[in-house]
Amino acid sequence: MLHREQNELATRTGPETQMGNLFRCYWLPALLAEELPEDGCPPVRIKLLSERLLAVRGTDGQLGLIDEFCAHRGVSLWFGRNEDGGLRCPYHGWKYAVDGTCLEIPSEPAGSTMCDRIKLKSYPLIERGGVFWTYMGPPEQQPPLPEWEFATVPLNQSFTTKRLQECNWLQALEGGIDSSHVSWLHRGSLNSDPLFKGSKGNQYNLDDARPVFEVVENDGGLLIGVRRNAEEGRYYWRITPWVMPCFTMVPPRGDHPIHGHFWVPIDDENCWAWSFDYHPVRALRETEVQAMREGYSVHVTYVPGTYRPTANKDNDYLIDRAAQRAGTTYSGVSGIAMQDASLQESMGPIVDRSRENLVSTDTGIVMARGRLLRAARALADRGILPPGVDPEHHRVRSAALVLAPDQAYKDAAAEALKARPGVPQATV
Repeated sequence: MLHREQNELATRTGPETQMGNLFRCYWLPALLAEELPEDGCPPVRIKLLSERLLAVRGTDGQLGLIDEFCAHRGVSLWFGRNEDGGLRCPYHGWKYAVDGTCLEIPSEPAGSTMCDRIKLKSYPLIERGGVFWTYMGPPEQQPPLPEWEFATVPLNQSFTTKRLQECNWLQALEGGIDSSHVSWLHRGSLNSDPLFKGSKGNQYNLDDARPVFEVVENDGGLLIGVRRNAEEGRYYWRITPWVMPCFTMVPPRGDHPIHGHFWVPIDDENCWAWSFDYHPVRALRETEVQAMREGYSVHVTYVPGTYRPTANKDNDYLIDRAAQRAGTTYSGVSGIAMQDASLQESMGPIVDRSRENLVSTDTGIVMARGRLLRAARALADRGILPPGVDPEHHRVRSAALVLAPDQAYKDAAAEALKARPGVPQATV
């Protein structure tokens, strides 16, 4: 468990908070490329780390993330006109470049220098792998661009979505590094989801509900090794890398695409759950992409015109008690992503971790919390940049493999856990 003050530190990510400052050390996924589809398109409201911002793609193609509100009298610039290399406030005509520079104040007399003194808060916005990324920290500490494999393979090998999750980022992340729940919550989906079924590893998950966790630190965060019994006295290992602060990659199943997540705070009570599927050595099949669009694997369908899942807390996640009784879906909620999200949201906006009773399968969660807290304090007290900033830490993979009892997974899987172009994933 965490003491209340530790829980506060770990969950609060707004401006000037310790965890918020830690998040501001990284490039974070901010929008899908589809949200700013063309030059001069309408701006997009976005809230990240409790800051209300506006994503803009100028008529000249330049990208930027700026304060949502006009410096004059606080009008939302979402209403602005995207025109001639700038966004113009419709209230009094103040015009801004995509980097927040004030270009015009039409009401000012000739010779006024007022415009030169106005600049909105802004952050860089770059495109990589069909995703717009932003860095919200000090400009002089801006790290190199992200090097996650899903964002660097050819676009036809990768598929990325995002969804609103209505709880704090940390309880969503903790679900992503807790693979013990798979044998229960997802047992009805392992052999029916088109992006999971057919893997030999599914049966190991179903047959052994007492996994053994072996968690080790690495340069970027943790390697979370989970051991289950396989045939002939061997062990089935599923190894999940957690890269600080909020990246997880789920071990693969068969020749299905690898999938994973970012859990990015919107504010303290909501986050964006980014989900990707990619294959390192082949294009995604049309049937795979269609399944992802239909909400299988780690993806969802949406309330039209939004990124809120169709199944949400307002409709009790469309729970089907008959399917629950029959075992078709163990929780009665359909879809792997919403099976997770429904239970994580059920804890409340920010779970009180001082009331927990943790067990051995929570080892990964305990170690991740500890590393986050230490890193946030080291940044605050000594200015030490946290793990995961270096792009070398991004070149990771998850892995699934069967090993003899005397083989240490971190050694046997060392090469399999590296992202290497043209090399297939290690899978069972």
